[in-house]
Amino acid sequence: AGSQLREIFDKINNLLSGKSVVSGGRTVSVTQHPQGLDFVYYKLAEKFVNQGEEEVASHHDAAFPIAVVASGIWEIHPRVGDLFLAHLHKKCPYSVPFYPALKEGTSMEEYQRMLGYQVKDSKVEEQDHFLKRMSGLIRLYAAIIQLRWPYGNKQGPHPHGLNYGWRWLAQMLNMEPLADVTATLLLDFLEVCGNALMKQYQVQFWKIMLLIREDYIPRIEAITSSGQMGSLMRFKQFLEKCLQQKEVPLPKGALQSSFWRS
Repeated sequence: AGSQLREIFDKINNLLSGKSVVSGGRTVSVTQHPQGLDFVYYKLAEKFVNQGEEEVASHHDAAFPIAVVASGIWEIHPRVGDLFLAHLHKKCPYSVPFYPALKEGTSMEEYQRMLGYQVKDSKVEEQDHFLKRMSGLIRLYAAIIQLRWPYGNKQGPHPHGLNYGWRWLAQMLNMEPLADVTATLLLDFLEVCGNALMKQYQVQFWKIMLLIREDYIPRIEAITSSGQMGSLMRFKQFLEKCLQQKEVPLPKGALQSSFWRS
């Protein structure tokens, strides 16, 4: 409920502002240690990113309540935003977007970690699990860039707004696609913030959607094996529907104004 989110937001904001907050039955304040605030900034940013790969990965709708709090905290405490991006880029290089290249002298295990895979006891996680986590992270990012905390004073621009989403999309399309990964993440991204990008960029947005259909989809097809077609087919269907209807639907789970009265 909206009222619950406000409580969570206020508690985090109070903690970062140096006020005393009750947590786990104890009263804590960042002023109790000279590095207290730095530590809390770091851990909070890490927690937001973890929620992307855990909660949002399992429940896509969760992206919006988490993102609106993260966005509001970022606006008041810019350091959290910087650290959020650092944690996000490390866990999901595709959020930069960046595809690390295999350099000489790098072990395969280390390289897979650089690509965002979890490696435990020399065992690499399953591709499905990996893609699910990456989807959660990209969806959280796509939600943050379009949402603002509705109770702020909103004097300046969004600290990391839709222009960053536009840049991310353009950069993705300037890179050679990766089988499975590229189609999955483009679909995740456009499902979450395609509607907002469409409203903001209008004609330019539809030009980029046509470019994806005419030029980029064939490039993904060329590197996709028959066993990896699922994500590409879903992306193509989404794209065709949007182009036919000249509309990107509002994302499922988007917070309506009625939510804040709950």
